[in-house]
Amino acid sequence: MVTSEQVAQLAGVSRATVSRVLNGSANVSEETRKRIYAAIATLGYGANALIRTPVQEQLNVIALALFGSNDGLNFSRIADTQCYFYLEVLRALEQEVAQAGYDLLLPSNPYHTFSSVEDPETNYILALQTKRVKGVITLALRSDDPRIQGLCRSTIPAVFIDSDFQGRHTTFVRSDYMDGARQATEHLLSLGHRRIACFIGDTNGVSGTERLLGFQQTMARAGLIVDPQLVVQPGWETREAYQAAMKLLSQRRDFTAIFASSDMMAFGVMRALREHNIRVPEEMSIAGFDDIGPSEESDPPLTTLLQDKQAISRGAVERLTQLIQGGQPPEPLVIPTRLIVRASTAPAPHD
Repeated sequence: MVTSEQVAQLAGVSRATVSRVLNGSANVSEETRKRIYAAIATLGYGANALIRTPVQEQLNVIALALFGSNDGLNFSRIADTQCYFYLEVLRALEQEVAQAGYDLLLPSNPYHTFSSVEDPETNYILALQTKRVKGVITLALRSDDPRIQGLCRSTIPAVFIDSDFQGRHTTFVRSDYMDGARQATEHLLSLGHRRIACFIGDTNGVSGTERLLGFQQTMARAGLIVDPQLVVQPGWETREAYQAAMKLLSQRRDFTAIFASSDMMAFGVMRALREHNIRVPEEMSIAGFDDIGPSEESDPPLTTLLQDKQAISRGAVERLTQLIQGGQPPEPLVIPTRLIVRASTAPAPHD
């Protein structure tokens, strides 16, 4: 168990100074107060010491951190089309968490300021400690989200979904994006397509980077040179993909297939194809990624890569449970994807 003496040593102060800060004394400098709160966040000391209400029975609570945003709020980006896949993951995740005997917590004020501490990483950890959470599962956070760094340096067990970060108390779970892109590209190549456009959401995270690498490497193994003008990076939103496709199609149409790195992006591309009177799949084949519910109902139904949402959720909860129980940090989990062939892909048209 972490002691106030350890907090004092890490902060470079006396135990009496730690006690004065926790008791709300004003006779402590702002710099010293910051160091003490940072030490508490790092060591996980005395969550109850930060709470001015009577200690209640400790619950089996897991906190969620969703959809990276500047303010740390969970639902500020929930209407973004790029979040659709993760909403389906959340449905499976809630089931797995409930079966494991935990309750979910969505902190609505994750960067609440304790005293003069203005560092969001530290404040986030302090906020979790006051709520006595057992662990954290994050979903679709940006790589620069302060919650990630806060969790990596704290003692709170955490599992990142779609963020490749590890620490003494953290691990991650995600799909095998590179192999998924390989499957989609090989499928298009098997149909005789040689000039294939690739729509990538962005390459700031592992999700976009691996999908692009999988596409490029598969084309290279087939002895084909990727035309850089056919690699489009509009962003993950449906509208962004639509606008990028409209621009590309107004410039050239010398390609016969498109690999879109998400189903929601594929829907935007398909809208642009319709507006240019290009028939799918007779004149243009298109493949997506994710296998969200609407992909089977699109017109035509979308060929895509299935991400196993239940396996992602189950793997995250199982690994977090291991971390909470104090075992060795489990290895990251990379889950295979599976090609689902539907009516949006067909043999390449003859010249």
